[in-house]
Amino acid sequence: MTKPMADARADWEARIATRSDSSRATEPPQLPPPAGLVAEPGIGQVTLRWQPVEGAVGYLVHRADTAEGPFSPVDHLGGDVLSVPDTWYVDTTGEPGRTYHYAVASVPEVTTAGELGAGIAASSEVPGGAGPTVTLATDVAAGGFPLHRPWQPMIGSERLSQLLCTDTSGGREIGTELFAALRRVAEEIGVTSVRAHAILHDDLGVYREVDGEPVYDFSEVDEVYDAILGIGLRPVVEIGFMPRDLASDPDKTVFEYGAIISPPKDWQRWGDLVHALTNHLVDRYGIDEVRRWEFEVWNEANLEVFWSGTRQEWMHLYDVTAFAVKAVDPQLVVGGPSSAAAGWVDELLAHVAESGAPLDFVSTHTYGSPPLDLRPTLARFGRSDAKILWTEWGVTPTHFNPVNDSASSAMFLLQGMRSSAGRLDALSYWVASDHFEELGRPPRLLHGGFGLLTVGGLAKSRYHALHLLSRLGDTELPATVDGDGAGGLVQSWVSRRADGSVVVLVWNHTLDQSKANGGAGLDRRVRLELSGLDSGAGANGVRPATLTRLDREHGDISVQAERLGVQDWPTDTQWGQLAAVDTLTPEKVAGHFEDGVLVLEFDLPQPGAALIEV
Repeated sequence: MTKPMADARADWEARIATRSDSSRATEPPQLPPPAGLVAEPGIGQVTLRWQPVEGAVGYLVHRADTAEGPFSPVDHLGGDVLSVPDTWYVDTTGEPGRTYHYAVASVPEVTTAGELGAGIAASSEVPGGAGPTVTLATDVAAGGFPLHRPWQPMIGSERLSQLLCTDTSGGREIGTELFAALRRVAEEIGVTSVRAHAILHDDLGVYREVDGEPVYDFSEVDEVYDAILGIGLRPVVEIGFMPRDLASDPDKTVFEYGAIISPPKDWQRWGDLVHALTNHLVDRYGIDEVRRWEFEVWNEANLEVFWSGTRQEWMHLYDVTAFAVKAVDPQLVVGGPSSAAAGWVDELLAHVAESGAPLDFVSTHTYGSPPLDLRPTLARFGRSDAKILWTEWGVTPTHFNPVNDSASSAMFLLQGMRSSAGRLDALSYWVASDHFEELGRPPRLLHGGFGLLTVGGLAKSRYHALHLLSRLGDTELPATVDGDGAGGLVQSWVSRRADGSVVVLVWNHTLDQSKANGGAGLDRRVRLELSGLDSGAGANGVRPATLTRLDREHGDISVQAERLGVQDWPTDTQWGQLAAVDTLTPEKVAGHFEDGVLVLEFDLPQPGAALIEV
């Protein structure tokens, strides 16, 4: 049974913020506030910086109108966790020229923050005149170190049963286009696995009871897994939801397609089902292949909308599931809690320490801010051996949010990937395609869908951001930045390829979603200085390069659609016109040498990114 679309959406919106159990299994450490808070006022923005605190997974920036307060967290409208993992924050939410007072608290665990540190007063400068210049300098002959690519290990997707769907959205066949989207991220971005919900949902027919006895049928699981393996992707086996014949309460559901969220009526039969599925996958695909997969237990059970049982019951579900997977082969990889808003991580770590259940990775989700740093949490529980997989992440947790279609969301993606590089094992953007129907199928082309690609398979700005990241070289180079907004508003990633070519990605971004379409005084000019190059190359000492832009004028399908007057769905002519933003076009630029240093200068709007290849 599926819910009518309007009912599914109303149910979701009513319950999405309700936690299943917010009590703590253990008390997090009491952390001092960060020391060394300084403010760097600039045009249209204030950059705050502070020293790291041992044991902190993040920091929560507060602001007040007076030194006496009251202080409240700065809300950049991400709609989820406001804490940030880095030791800096750019505030563009204030009124330019007005003095505010800032203070920062350390965050030891996502549900709590420590005491506020001493406040500091600052005001952004009122915009006027030309935008300031940020200088980015690097030595291209420097040794460097391996560049980490957290976007490559995993991408999110609508449930894989949709690969078999022959219905249409916007006149486009759902299964065919979902498959094409997954193939594109594999081929063009280099993504290696896909995570999706509902492999045990009844639309794949895996479990039923006949005369009171379990009957398994994995043929449709085989069909969808064969399809994605055929394009070079591995499945992340998210073990859920509950088959109807095994559910203790089959009327407890979520989503338009009626995924059942109740505990099993029989724990032994649940464990037997998990064991049978795992054993079948090993038989079909081989143990060496399946050892490369991740088995993740359920999805966001810390939200009432996804789990109708208690936290204790979910912990039991984790134990039964993890032991069932490992019973097939001890080297298979299993983990959780696959939680919303970085919740239940401490609780699961404390639980498995007592139950003895295996845990190879910790997985969780957040939206609207870069992922928190869970390494201190794992160290606190003596589990630094476990991998950290952020199996869902995005610019907003809200379905049908216009920010999903914007160029600003692309800069958010760049900032998050840069922030998480080297401290987690996978950062999975949610999701690949707008063929996504948790709360109903897409009502129009640009509906604020989570997809990197639209119905029709056209790239949104976020897809272009991933593609720009994929073009970085394998060696990361050290760089220095200077100027108004340097290292905060304006960020960069500098790299060298094996052939010696240099690739620099630089972007201008604020987490403040009220500035998603730009903000007064936030545009910058970038001066790129590359030393260590041969100044004799090229005619008259001029070194050719290419510059690829991504901003509201380049690669933003929402702007193009508005200019074309696209209504709910494009006309045949408009589909062709929209395809003009499906590929970013490099432009040739000429750098010049100043005292042996190659210099290139260009304007960088907010939101905006540029990839320079020399």
